[in-house]
Amino acid sequence: MPDLLIELFSEEIPARMQARAAEDLKKRVTDGLVEAGLTYGGAAAFSTPRRLTLALEGLLAASPTLREERKGPKVGAPDKAIEGFLRGAGISREQLQERDTPKGAVYFAVVEKTGRPAAEIIAEVLDATVRNFPWPKSMRWGAGTLRWVRPLHSILCVLSDENGAEVVPLELEGIQAGNTTQGHRFMAPGEIVVTGFEDYTAKLKRAYVVLDPAERREAIWQEASNQAFARGLELVEDKGLLTEVAGLVEWPVVLLGILTPNSWSCRQRCCRPVCANTRSFSRSGTLRRAASRAL
Repeated sequence: MPDLLIELFSEEIPARMQARAAEDLKKRVTDGLVEAGLTYGGAAAFSTPRRLTLALEGLLAASPTLREERKGPKVGAPDKAIEGFLRGAGISREQLQERDTPKGAVYFAVVEKTGRPAAEIIAEVLDATVRNFPWPKSMRWGAGTLRWVRPLHSILCVLSDENGAEVVPLELEGIQAGNTTQGHRFMAPGEIVVTGFEDYTAKLKRAYVVLDPAERREAIWQEASNQAFARGLELVEDKGLLTEVAGLVEWPVVLLGILTPNSWSCRQRCCRPVCANTRSFSRSGTLRRAASRAL
């Protein structure tokens, strides 16, 4: 059974929208696939400031062929009733079957729906997902009609199994799906070719991108705690602030800055919100002196 990797790469996604967008991508794609007959073993969604990623394991290679029997009107029923039944079933009169029932002879239709390749279904579902994505706010750019939270630059869509990887054929508003992504904007610019999810995450990390927001949060918290401890400071926990900071960077690096004594002359309840709300690049938490010297 193949695995599926999808990445929607764009300009910076606001931090407050990333977690919900990742879940929306997961739900809309998986719901669409299951509705079309493609089941899967597991799914995980991730986000960074510049990408939404979805990884599916154990996907069916094709939807199954379905056979359905439909009971129609009685034999000898008016032609209009029979014609309506034929239209609904999508068959011709010659394909009707007559069967005896306790209530007399009745027409039956046997409808067979042939299975479709996974790539064909994925392309349709992803196209519909992107075009109808529920962003709280979205924009158009250039001459196209597509709306996204920020300009969408590329789509990575790859099916992989033990025999190799293939790109799912998809073209959306001039964007051709491929097997490439991008590393960190400044530290590792340039295209990266990937063959599957494990290859994708490993190459991103070498290109200074931590895909999992939980891993970025943990890295920020641990390094901030270590630096605070080394300076005899106490780190004030703020989960909301930590989540926001993890959504602002792809490769978190914690820097410690010290305010001058005069800067602490105002009360802590005034100073902390100002630092948090106006200096987003340093929002790894708020440091304060030990209790005996707290504001």
